[in-house]
Amino acid sequence: MALARFGGINRVGRALLLLVRKGRLIKIGQGLYARATKSPFDGSPAPVKGLRTLAAEALTKLGIKSGQTRFEKAYNAGQTTQVPAGRVIAVEKRVRRKIGYGGVFLSFERCRS
Repeated sequence: MALARFGGINRVGRALLLLVRKGRLIKIGQGLYARATKSPFDGSPAPVKGLRTLAAEALTKLGIKSGQTRFEKAYNAGQTTQVPAGRVIAVEKRVRRKIGYGGVFLSFERCRS
């Protein structure tokens, strides 16, 4: 097992929970953690990178390709002046995971690259 060198799954889980409680990590999904810093607004832990970037990295590790949504393509082509919110990610396969934190979660849109 891959976690055996770290002392087992229970020990790793306790270590991750401790880092989350200290505010050094933030849980963004099942088995997904991101490095965190103190938010300048309210002092709560916030991820160092943006949620969209973190989700794209997580999906890549899961073997799911992501790309631009139809709204991002329209904005980049100059067809609209509406700036995409960035809470939607285009994916090639079905994704059943919830990725997000603090009550803000991403949604997924099927694309045909």
